[in-house]
Amino acid sequence: MTAMTENRGSWGSKIGFIFAAAGSAVGLGAIWKFPYIAGENGGGVFLLVYLACVFSVGAVMMLSEMMIGRHANKSATSAYRALGGGKWHYAGWISVLCVFLILGFYSVVGGWTIAYVFEAVRGDVLTTDGAELEAAFTSFIGAPLPAMVYTFLFLSITAGIVIAGVQSGIERICKILMPTLFVLMLFLVVRSLMLPGAIDGLMYLITPEWSKLSMRMVLDALGLAVFSLSVGAGLMIAYGSYLGKETRVINSGLWIAFLAIMASILAGLMILPAVFAFDVDPAAGPGLTFITMPALFAQMAGGQFLAIVFFLLLLFAAITSSISILEPVVAFLIDEYNIARKKATLWVAGTNFLVLGIPAALSFGAMADGISIFGKTPFDIMDFIASNILMPLGGMLAAVFVGWRIWPVIRGELEKECPNWCIKVFRFIAGIMSPVLIAAVAYFLIFA
Repeated sequence: MTAMTENRGSWGSKIGFIFAAAGSAVGLGAIWKFPYIAGENGGGVFLLVYLACVFSVGAVMMLSEMMIGRHANKSATSAYRALGGGKWHYAGWISVLCVFLILGFYSVVGGWTIAYVFEAVRGDVLTTDGAELEAAFTSFIGAPLPAMVYTFLFLSITAGIVIAGVQSGIERICKILMPTLFVLMLFLVVRSLMLPGAIDGLMYLITPEWSKLSMRMVLDALGLAVFSLSVGAGLMIAYGSYLGKETRVINSGLWIAFLAIMASILAGLMILPAVFAFDVDPAAGPGLTFITMPALFAQMAGGQFLAIVFFLLLLFAAITSSISILEPVVAFLIDEYNIARKKATLWVAGTNFLVLGIPAALSFGAMADGISIFGKTPFDIMDFIASNILMPLGGMLAAVFVGWRIWPVIRGELEKECPNWCIKVFRFIAGIMSPVLIAAVAYFLIFA
């Protein structure tokens, strides 16, 4: 076994790969973003459109990236170069830059989840006074030292898992955290549905209100589907590169999409019934997580325990997602420069914290007004560039790459598992439908 192979690693089992890849999708976006976006867009009808987007553009592009990685046995930049030649390796560079930026601000939010686990244990978040909770949250994220310390702590946990390797680190922790996460979600769903008036929230989520159907809502659903399945960021190329040739990619990919959808639906069932039970606006936005939910727990029997469970759930989701964000950059250094995994991980995590993590952590306090570009803080800038520009661009390039540049390679992979009609649909979605729709989402995100 060569040093390169030892650095790269491989999945020990199919279920380990599914849990790890699903962990990438079941991040904070699935837990806090889906409920409030569904709340803004009419609940049931948004859910139907979201399901359609996941199992069309989302699943096809996720599977495509997995097949790129497995066929080349390399991460994004090296895979694009090996399969596409020419200038295609620049598509991989876009993916690497994208996840590096995402890691910078995601670690800040991950740090918040650690802090709120401690706050829940102490019982400090249990009050029905929304103004008090908002003031406490604003004060916490604006305090320089705690913001940086918790960001560093979260990034250190992530780096420690990635250093341990694919099987011993990423796969092992995801086999523990993913089942635990779903058990915690089911527990909170049951508790939420037992609340008086919770049926209204349930009906809101499952009953389509067709008057809410609009192009903006469709683009919202598509954007969430693409974002939650990590399309365009090179994550699935890296994870796919650790797959054995005997693994059935289509079957594994559909399981990943199914788990991602289940997490989103469970998040909706966990939050929306409680929101309706206590007459809170379901379109309350990201504040649902750190402000509204603690206020709801304060009104429930056993509220402190429920708050602890909720924020542990958020932390587990953040960790399984953050390791999938860090891994592609580490894999890039291993593949391109043959750097040992431990050294590559420490270099990426350390550089990310110093260059991006600190400015992102200080964006709500010391740098809130001092550094601003077009009215955006460093946190906002990283989020905007990564989520609205680089990820859609990476998704469009991946779609063109799969649907046109290396279609014979992808078709060969599909022929092992799919009938001919499925292959034709796959190419239509990858080569035509995906680039057009992802471009529309990007335009909407940037200019709308």
